[in-house]
Amino acid sequence: MTVNNYYDVTKWKNGDPYEDIGRVINSIIEDIKSRQTESDINQGGKPGSVIYIPSGDYHLRTQVTIDISYLKIMGSGHGFVSSSIRYNLPEAEWTNLHEIWPGGSRILVDLSPEADDRESAGAAFYVERNGNPRISSVEFENFCIDGLHFIDDGSGIENPENTYVNRKTGIYIASAQDSFRITGMGFVYLEHGVTIYHADALSIHDSFIAECGNCIELRGWGQASKITDNLMGAGYKGYSIFAQNFGGLLVASNNIFPRGASSVYFDNVARSTVTGNRFHSFYPGMLVFEGNCSENMVSSNHFLRDNEPWSLMLECDNGLDDLYGLLCIRGDNNSIIANHISEAVSVSTIKPSGEKPVIIRVVSGRGNYISGNHIVATTAQRETSDSCFYAQVDALTNTEQRTALAVITVLVEKDSIQNIVLDSGTDEQVILNKTVNAFRAIPGI
Repeated sequence: MTVNNYYDVTKWKNGDPYEDIGRVINSIIEDIKSRQTESDINQGGKPGSVIYIPSGDYHLRTQVTIDISYLKIMGSGHGFVSSSIRYNLPEAEWTNLHEIWPGGSRILVDLSPEADDRESAGAAFYVERNGNPRISSVEFENFCIDGLHFIDDGSGIENPENTYVNRKTGIYIASAQDSFRITGMGFVYLEHGVTIYHADALSIHDSFIAECGNCIELRGWGQASKITDNLMGAGYKGYSIFAQNFGGLLVASNNIFPRGASSVYFDNVARSTVTGNRFHSFYPGMLVFEGNCSENMVSSNHFLRDNEPWSLMLECDNGLDDLYGLLCIRGDNNSIIANHISEAVSVSTIKPSGEKPVIIRVVSGRGNYISGNHIVATTAQRETSDSCFYAQVDALTNTEQRTALAVITVLVEKDSIQNIVLDSGTDEQVILNKTVNAFRAIPGI
């Protein structure tokens, strides 16, 4: 007997996937559920299915609702292209562009959530199932979710396409789940790329999540998950990576672009690892530990903070000043070890004017270990351009003719005691109470 658990959305009997792929996928899921009704047939019974999305543009006007395990939705290309660059070009120039819209297997989110709707109303994919066991092994692979446009949010931004607000989400997972995978995906122009509650053994890997208000949000609580090998960057109001009440999270080998308000924001996260990442930001608060973050390791990362070079975005920032700290730590027994931290900014952009920027700031907690961090602080002449790509490349690669910038490499506030700070700044660069904290300075040259 042949059982077909593979579906092609372009060949399904109900609906037109180009007009409303959401309706088509929901119909396919209902078919799977109608066929896989028994939970135990010869030690099997509900193997799930694969739903395939060929390359093409598919409007989504109906939210996809997933409540079955072992479902894989896959496409033939993540299709990312910068919508921000396009929207900040005069529309008369669009005819000269090789491509105008994202491509690959692309889902166009045509939902219109209102301000008073529940937060999940604008999600292209909504996953929820209660009871035991938890929903498991749902996979999203190799297609693009495009939020299309941002909207005027009343903030006064001249171009509404730069607000990062539209109340749309790519994937929203509302219930506890196990072993979900998001791999090789593209997310663009969504206020929330991926929002997940109560994750266990989650893998978000090798995806391109950019020009979204927020990229990855792990909410509620969770454990034993990983965010690896992704390229991503949030808007100036949101987070590239946010995690709440999490244990055992691995954040590794990601390349995080500006302009996120924070590259990594942990709230009550414990025993997790941030390692081998490249972080780039235009603002302080690149890495924030809020609440009681304890026994986390931040090691072997490259942090770069410089000035916004794109003239169209000069009016935007995350609202923090340079005394906040590039890395702002609250919590106990965290290790900040062997990171390379570069600050290359124009003196005229430092806020408050005349102050020394703070690189690592320990606000509260005890037993934190800060050791062997190489901090390079230099002045840079602020140069701006109307070209986003060329302006950023020039800013990144220009390291000549710079002078040393006076900074506070480590600031341990009075509410934080019994910390150890080694080889992360000279005696003049580190501020702490040496009667309640241990300190070893880098020797002067």
